[in-house]
Amino acid sequence: MLRINRQTDYAVRVLLALAKHPPKARLSTAEVREEMLIPKSVSLRVVADLARGGFIETFPGRDGGISLARPAEEINLLQVTEHFEANFYVSECIHASNVCPFEDKCPVRRRWARLQRIISEELKSITFAELSEEALAEQGLITP
Repeated sequence: MLRINRQTDYAVRVLLALAKHPPKARLSTAEVREEMLIPKSVSLRVVADLARGGFIETFPGRDGGISLARPAEEINLLQVTEHFEANFYVSECIHASNVCPFEDKCPVRRRWARLQRIISEELKSITFAELSEEALAEQGLITP
């Protein structure tokens, strides 16, 4: 079954924590870790990978921290998922053509491909600006 890994989940949490603040706001990784319940052992790797992917900027030093590298409206769940997931597909038969002996003549393969498109389109439509607004509204910090 299609399932994101723990590292992807933590990356989404980091981005959501940052998106809930004004643009270019800088938070410490410890603040984000505590707020989003991310183990310290994993957070450094996730933060480094988010920086390599161009999602966040890191600022070393005493007054350092992390911030979004671009506006939350420009970052969506599909981008993050594709960055962290090596194999994000519903069925292997739609990923590699040599896996399915029936290829395009298989009605099941066509349905898997359609489902994959739907999932990808939905993930692409969900931005971190939208997610942060929902999170802030649920916390009672803004009115929807």
